[in-house]
Amino acid sequence: MAFYRPEPTMQEHLAALIDRLSAEGRPGLHEQIAVTWVRYDQASPVSGSGHGASWLDQKLMYPASVVKLIYAVAAEHWLERDLLPDNEELRRSLFDMLADSSNDATGLIVDLLTGTTSGPDLRSPAWEQWQYQRLVVNRWLRDFGWPELERVNCCQKTWGEGPYGREKAFYGATNSNRNALCTAAVARMLEAVMTDGVLSPPGCQRLRTRLLRSLDQEVRAADPENQVDGFLGDGLPAGSTLWSKAGWMSQARHDAAWWCLENESPQLLVVFTAGAERAKDDNLLPAIAKDLALFAASD
Repeated sequence: MAFYRPEPTMQEHLAALIDRLSAEGRPGLHEQIAVTWVRYDQASPVSGSGHGASWLDQKLMYPASVVKLIYAVAAEHWLERDLLPDNEELRRSLFDMLADSSNDATGLIVDLLTGTTSGPDLRSPAWEQWQYQRLVVNRWLRDFGWPELERVNCCQKTWGEGPYGREKAFYGATNSNRNALCTAAVARMLEAVMTDGVLSPPGCQRLRTRLLRSLDQEVRAADPENQVDGFLGDGLPAGSTLWSKAGWMSQARHDAAWWCLENESPQLLVVFTAGAERAKDDNLLPAIAKDLALFAASD
């Protein structure tokens, strides 16, 4: 059961949009894309109050840097329970992980969350203990009791060139233990962050501060890795306020966004796309956001 109320008109519009985008020279798009789209009737909604539509929203896909949203929520949860020492270096790492999508910062956060470190291969029983500790975020996610989180896998660091040593071994011979998320899981977690539904209000506010993106063209031009250009924020109306976390690598282009226009009710949109062609397609996500924002404005 979805965490929002399914709306047939939104579902029909989303399906027609994917049909059109596929016909514009994107063969196979129907199998390469997953979407969760939620609209709200209040300017300050509570969790679970939205209505929306989806496309393959339960399909597990490699999330690239979108997994950093999960790790950031986990770190704030650990902090609230005094499971992590609160210091300037931790705060710097949390900011860089979300605001700048730093893989190095993410590596430190994963180490702190799990009590593990990278390095050469380990022998038993240290290897089994290391693996058990590295799965602590997954166990924490299961404790939510949210059906969207039942099958996800958030246990790997993010990399520029790839894992080595025990990290490589932990991926499995066929990369079967890669991180895996679905758009429904990401959407529900982002909604909880934006509505104070997962942590204390100060904890959620700290996360929102790190997720806030500037749509100003000069600011974006000064930062080529701004997580707006080529992603959902690139298609939003002028004057929108955007919070988001993008993910991009050679086989994926994803984004998870929450936006509102002035004092209007917000929208939540998570889009995952898979494959080399979709990863290079910097027009697709902006086109989706632009269309769905216009639909909401005209409704």
